[in-house]
Amino acid sequence: MADIHIAQANADEYEEITSEEVDRVITGLEALMGQTKSENIRAYLEEAADQIFELVYGEDAEVVAEETPLEEAA
Repeated sequence: MADIHIAQANADEYEEITSEEVDRVITGLEALMGQTKSENIRAYLEEAADQIFELVYGEDAEVVAEETPLEEAA
């Protein structure tokens, strides 16, 4: 129940997320995906990476991600 109150209190606050942080987290997730044998876990990691990528790069990010490596997209 306490977690709900914390989430509600933080819902009105704005958190700035930088492209550098997103790129760093995605690089880490990609490294984990490369070391993971389980297809299910890899699928979850890939989904997380996609959602994190969209935090900064938005809906057009998929086109950028397919055409340009993350280092160049930032």
